[in-house]
Amino acid sequence: PLRLPGQPLHLLPVHRRHELPDHARAGPASGTPLLVIGGGSNLVIGDKGFDGTALRIATTGFELRGTTLELAAGEVWTDAVARTVEAGLAGIECLAGIPGSAGATPIQNVGAYGQEVSATVTEVVAYDRRSGETVTLANEECAFSYRHSRFKADPERYVVLRVRFGLEDAGGLSAPVRYAEAARALGVEPGDRAPLAEAREAVLKLRAGKGMVLDPEDHDTWSAGSFFTNPILTDEQFAAFHTRVRERLGDAAEPPAYPAGDGRTKTSAAWLIDKAGFTKGYGSGAARISTKHTLALTNRGGATTEDLLALAREVVAGVREAFGVTLVNEPVTVGVSL
Repeated sequence: PLRLPGQPLHLLPVHRRHELPDHARAGPASGTPLLVIGGGSNLVIGDKGFDGTALRIATTGFELRGTTLELAAGEVWTDAVARTVEAGLAGIECLAGIPGSAGATPIQNVGAYGQEVSATVTEVVAYDRRSGETVTLANEECAFSYRHSRFKADPERYVVLRVRFGLEDAGGLSAPVRYAEAARALGVEPGDRAPLAEAREAVLKLRAGKGMVLDPEDHDTWSAGSFFTNPILTDEQFAAFHTRVRERLGDAAEPPAYPAGDGRTKTSAAWLIDKAGFTKGYGSGAARISTKHTLALTNRGGATTEDLLALAREVVAGVREAFGVTLVNEPVTVGVSL
């Protein structure tokens, strides 16, 4: 979606899942660098490209048995969500509209509007490049946390082959709606359920309003979605941050704060960016902040990866100077870093 010039030297689509282990072994054995990708929507490659082979997972397979869903890694995620809603099953309806493939969802622990895949993933079948075997990892073995997992922590080890989910038959209703903005859009209280199809449609509408549903004619959607994760702070870090907020914005200022477990607090990256002076539409070059959402860095046409990273670095430095918090990029970078 970012449409940046950096590309892999070789792109190898893989459509049959039994071929994946062979290809995953072949790259390192030949001395050729190997990059495993799905849809590429959460990937930022340097302008010089990737000097190796990108293994693009394009396997297909959608199997529903009762409330158990199994997806091949290459299944288009948003299409799979639509099919579960059509089947009357709840659990991933608020993850509608997220680009990319099913195999990427446990890696990133994809989440939006109060849902994360870690709540419904039961097992991940993956090729372990270290042992040379196909393994099945139960949910608790995946080490899920906010936008993180065992697979993201050790990206050279696992190639996700299939993902299994445990969904819920709630009689045509959604899972409890946890996200306040989604609840307001649906006219329910947080924690209540809503008609399943209406929940999906409400999320798609909310995402579209923020430029988070791809439209080739709208440069606000030429992005990798949210470019930064929401910071999670210890009590000490949050206290220091709170002091900086009041010094900058006044004694009555209160930053967004959400319990994150283990005595930690999550705050909003979008709020930080905006209050540090990087408002919607910020920038003057080919890479700018979206006019619809401060978390999205966009390509206005002809942007290079370095253009995008220069903007990202400016935002990171500005937020750090203003509030003492260092933002972390959500997209995976290849050959470059902030």
